Amino acid sequence: MVVMKFHPSPYERATSLTDVAMGLLAAGMSLDLCASGGFRSAVWAWAFGLLSLSSLLGAAAHGFAMSERANTQLWMPINLSLGLALGMFVVGALNDLGGESAARFILPAMIALGFGFFLVTLWKPGTFMTFIAYEAAAMLFALGVYGYLFLAGSLAGAGWMLAGVIVTILAAAIQATGKPGKGIIWYFDNNGVFHVIQMTGMVLLWVGLRP
Repeated sequence: MVVMKFHPSPYERATSLTDVAMGLLAAGMSLDLCASGGFRSAVWAWAFGLLSLSSLLGAAAHGFAMSERANTQLWMPINLSLGLALGMFVVGALNDLGGESAARFILPAMIALGFGFFLVTLWKPGTFMTFIAYEAAAMLFALGVYGYLFLAGSLAGAGWMLAGVIVTILAAAIQATGKPGKGIIWYFDNNGVFHVIQMTGMVLLWVGLRP
């Protein structure tokens, strides 16, 4: 019988716990949006659902001691889920800006781009800056979209969405500039703090999406 052991690093264990919390929160939001019905809700439900999957798998990758090979293999579905989640994020923002027809038109391309990101991670595993660049492009697009919609006053909830995007960008900046295993707050390193701040951004986005 295989017995899994917790990771010896307290920073990794703390990151794992915040990953679990984020995964459960994202799953709840996904289910809530599924119940709302409609294309817009479905796109965002997929975005949160994929984020939930990547977070729960990330909890295992951070929280348990395993070989480098096993950890690398576990990151494969994580990267795929993250790539597709960001694609859904862009589709959701475009839907709010240009309507459902435009969003449906770009949906296959964003799914293909998500798989393309995944293939890049297979080609160069462990290249975290690839994800940062992909996430930055998606978030800057969303920032422009919801900033415009908020100023134009043409979308209910645009202010909440804009705030959620800004918080997400802040969280990503902390994750990119911090160092794993170096505490920012107690045993929370850049990854753990990223998860905590990101959960705030998720709540803001969810509030903006509520009918």
